[in-house]
Amino acid sequence: MTESTSRTPRASRLQVAVALGAVYLIWGSTYLAIRFSIETIPPFLMAGCRYLTAGVVLYGWSRFRGAPRPTRIQWRSALILGAFLLLIGNGGVVWAEQRVHSGLAALLISTEPLWIVLLFWQQTGRKRLDWRVMTGLVLGFIGLVLLVRPGSGAVNPLGAVALGLASLSWAWGSLYGQRAPLPSSPLATTGMQMLSGGALLLLASALTGEPSRFALAAVSAKSLLALGYLIVFGAIVAFTAYVWLLRVASPVLVSTYAYVNPVVAVLLGWLFAGEPLTGKTLGAAAVILTGVALISSAQGRRSAPEGEREQIERVRTDPELAEEPVAIEVEACAAR
Repeated sequence: MTESTSRTPRASRLQVAVALGAVYLIWGSTYLAIRFSIETIPPFLMAGCRYLTAGVVLYGWSRFRGAPRPTRIQWRSALILGAFLLLIGNGGVVWAEQRVHSGLAALLISTEPLWIVLLFWQQTGRKRLDWRVMTGLVLGFIGLVLLVRPGSGAVNPLGAVALGLASLSWAWGSLYGQRAPLPSSPLATTGMQMLSGGALLLLASALTGEPSRFALAAVSAKSLLALGYLIVFGAIVAFTAYVWLLRVASPVLVSTYAYVNPVVAVLLGWLFAGEPLTGKTLGAAAVILTGVALISSAQGRRSAPEGEREQIERVRTDPELAEEPVAIEVEACAAR
């Protein structure tokens, strides 16, 4: 490999802006697309079809590009991740959106970094947290209380519980992925996770009796278009843009999707689905996203050991050399 090809690829500001804008808009719009798709397609069936289809494309493309055949242990890890990130994580979202507005669902899911911090702190036994992390945790949970407090009538209790479990499951799955044996290719890893999770979602669909309530003739064009959008843009196009951004842009810049996506989801739900946009919702959103931003800034400023810096440089140079922590971060994003 020559010196010129070993360097991090260069990209213009316009290219980075377009790719980042695509991630902002597409992943922010998936919550509304889910709402439209489950109007006439049962939620688990819809999600299962979405991820099986996207998984075939991503896994097939990775093998075509030369990714090695995964081992049985790697498939087992992908199955576990598919269960936590897709069956419980995304499955909880699609089920809850039968009861909760898409914008509110996005806001509740945006609390995932809070759960990651708490789970990581509990697992490692750390007794002191950065002041930004502590402040972010407090603000995040204050925002949750403002959003779902009893008597407000804004959020269905069952839907809120399902979204809370989905966010917690995503957090646990993300932490598990840091130590799970997985392929080095993010494309292969994500494709395997989608194939496994999609199969589990179809099993959940069968066990909950969705096929008996499903009539293909009753599926609307809007639901079909929304499902196609989730497959092509939500799971493939935005994912590809995100992987490219990891190679050419600052990780701190790329991570800003975490607090832009919920804002996009709330605005799109208001514009295209007539979802209410109240002062209480905006206030709770501001508090939650401020907390998430504080946690992200604390993680971004923490100095990494030399080995971690080398790992980040390898990933940004060639995504096929990605290690497990970065790969599973990509998977968790694609699971949206």
